[in-house]
Amino acid sequence: MVRRRRWFPEYGELVIGTVKKIFDHGAFILLDEYNNLEAYCPLNEVSRSWFKGIREVLKEGQKLVFKVIRVNERKGHVDVSLRRVFDAERRAKLSEWRRAQRAEKLLELAAIKLNKSLDEAYEAAGWKLEDYYGEIYTGLEEAVRRGEKALLVAGLTKEWASILTKLAKSYIELPEAKVSGVFTITCFERDGIVRIKSALVEGLKVAKEFKDVKVRIYTEGAPRYKIDLVAPDYKIAERSLKEIVDRVISVAKKDGCSITFKRIKLK
Repeated sequence: MVRRRRWFPEYGELVIGTVKKIFDHGAFILLDEYNNLEAYCPLNEVSRSWFKGIREVLKEGQKLVFKVIRVNERKGHVDVSLRRVFDAERRAKLSEWRRAQRAEKLLELAAIKLNKSLDEAYEAAGWKLEDYYGEIYTGLEEAVRRGEKALLVAGLTKEWASILTKLAKSYIELPEAKVSGVFTITCFERDGIVRIKSALVEGLKVAKEFKDVKVRIYTEGAPRYKIDLVAPDYKIAERSLKEIVDRVISVAKKDGCSITFKRIKLK
């Protein structure tokens, strides 16, 4: 079960909850991340839409995203709301939850290999990665990118860093964003091909300035030259592509070439 270090959630926090028991006036919810701490969802916090009865919206055993609207640690009371969770928040929380589940599974596998408990795995590795990277799974993704040093710098021992890096590389596939386009370049000077090549090489030099970005530029048959770019996410991909294209166009025009660029929609 995915866990938190705190015993109680904070006001305004998004939480994963399992519907335990439904009544006409509301429902009791078990908070999955807080050791099944029981919370209450009042009837007026169930939905923004009109409904006849609460059971039209909630089902026992259902797992949903709730927002914490009241916390009294002294009395052990927590109230949550379903209607105050917006779609974007729900999607983001579910994504975070799935990543936390995958991270915990890798911690569990590492613990088994080292003959340790899952609690020990969290103490030796999980919480250290969360403190350093903000999220355990992000730390494990960095281990895929940069190897053991990404975990050692977070404070893990060599033993834990080694086994978690091996597991991360076996089970984690890093997300990638792919973009492509085609330059159409013509140059009627005697050394036109040299000028075209020079412009494309300048584009590749720009590509080297971006971390974790892979770029390939190749001919599809003159005067068409294709660029394929792969980056960790679309924000980086778009920024990288723009700077490369701007440089190629600038150099080509400066050298007297005619140039256009067209994006290719990937399937």
